[in-house]
Amino acid sequence: MTHKPLHELTVDEFVDGITGGSRHLLSRAVTLVESNRPDHETKAHAILDRCLAKGRRSIRIGITGAPGAGKSTFIESFGLEIIRHGLRVAVLAIDPSSTRSGGSILGDKARMEQLSVRPEVFIRPTASSGYLGGTSPRTHETILLCEAAGYDVIVVETVGVGQSEIVVNSMVDFILLLMLPGSGDELQGIKRGIMEIADTVAITKADGERTGIAQISKSDFESALRLLPEKHPGWVRKVLLTSALESSGIAEVWQNITEFIGSMSSSGELDRNRREQLRLLLYAIIEDRLKREFFKRPAVASLRESIEQNVLSGTLSPFSGAMALLDAFNTQGSH
Repeated sequence: MTHKPLHELTVDEFVDGITGGSRHLLSRAVTLVESNRPDHETKAHAILDRCLAKGRRSIRIGITGAPGAGKSTFIESFGLEIIRHGLRVAVLAIDPSSTRSGGSILGDKARMEQLSVRPEVFIRPTASSGYLGGTSPRTHETILLCEAAGYDVIVVETVGVGQSEIVVNSMVDFILLLMLPGSGDELQGIKRGIMEIADTVAITKADGERTGIAQISKSDFESALRLLPEKHPGWVRKVLLTSALESSGIAEVWQNITEFIGSMSSSGELDRNRREQLRLLLYAIIEDRLKREFFKRPAVASLRESIEQNVLSGTLSPFSGAMALLDAFNTQGSH
């Protein structure tokens, strides 16, 4: 049997491979989704269309928290807990990127040694490329591919940058906020938005001499959550103590999530949220394409640098500069 060269795989072969559980082809499809090459985009969209039609569903979990909260360590223990229940897990780890090189600073796979060798697990570190929102521009499409590949649980680990993190809320079912013991006294400094989108707060590293301070933090966070408006009617947000080191509290977090999914499924809210997420994805893709078309337009490209310089030197306002570029775009587009 002769194999086709790597670059010549058809959409059918990709879809069959992904839905058949090939991690290799799933990885390659994600690479296509992340590419800006027009031929890659066309193929990626054809694959996504076919994958969406399969109608597979997973539990999508966003895990966020300040850098240093131990997200990767927590996710490793959490992932091992989930696969103990006979489920398959995909972890999309969004790395803070060097905006200049666009490359990834951290290698998450290296930080999840036990989890990454398990056959039931797919880990994909993705550079955020300076993209606001704590996720990467193509995260939602990658989630859809992982879902088609039959992963029961998809974990999106976000950068942990505060307010802009709210974007992740538009692509997952549940948001877990990780906090360190002793961070309760910093509550004033925590952006209110990040607390509002959390469905549950887990205090990490609640072990050893930090046990006492973790209990105090738990009370602080419970008080703070009571002051916030309900995110989901009837869902009371909990604060759980966890320790990846001692493997404590991890099973409780998973149980809390399954209770949440059960509650949201029976009320119909899960389906409503998924439909709203597809609507947001539709417009996010349109905005992304429009932005690229705008800067690719020769009339815009030829004026861009001089207008930028005039804005920076103060001889032109940003508003007038923006309108001049939009006029150039529209004028060329109307010919």
